[in-house]
Amino acid sequence: MGRHADPPLEDLLRAANRGDARAYGAFLTAVTPIIRAVARARGGGLGPETCEDVVQETLLAIHDKRRTWREDAPLRPWLFAIVRHKVVDTFRARGARVHVDIDDFAGALAAEPEPDPTERADAERMIARLDPRSARIVRAIGLDGASVPEVGASLGMSEGAVRVALHRALRRLASLRREMVE
Repeated sequence: MGRHADPPLEDLLRAANRGDARAYGAFLTAVTPIIRAVARARGGGLGPETCEDVVQETLLAIHDKRRTWREDAPLRPWLFAIVRHKVVDTFRARGARVHVDIDDFAGALAAEPEPDPTERADAERMIARLDPRSARIVRAIGLDGASVPEVGASLGMSEGAVRVALHRALRRLASLRREMVE
């Protein structure tokens, strides 16, 4: 019988954040050697005992902050950032200045910009406050990316009429937004 591969760290932390104590234990066991290696590499000159202190501080920080990890994001950059901060904190406590080169993390930190998942729902709530025709125009052009000619054809309107209706709807939305803020 072959040994099954261990689940990815992301899966373990997801399960742990949902209350699975066994997954949390497996996660901490799996990340401890990784944390130790990063602490030793980044904390050159700290000594083995101090590096172990950094490991323990990092594990405590992970416990405290584990729900801040975005489940759709890679885990390792989040994890490495925590270790790096704990190493820096240790140097600061000793009165030493430390410089951490971002180039070491540039590849791991780079990410495509992602849309705000709540943005569309917020926009839909505002658009729902418009009259039905205006709402259709704003939704089609603003949210769905349709062109003015496409919207005009689907609603039986000229392009000019669509532009005027869109302009009025956007002014109305701006007015509604100001009312909400005041």
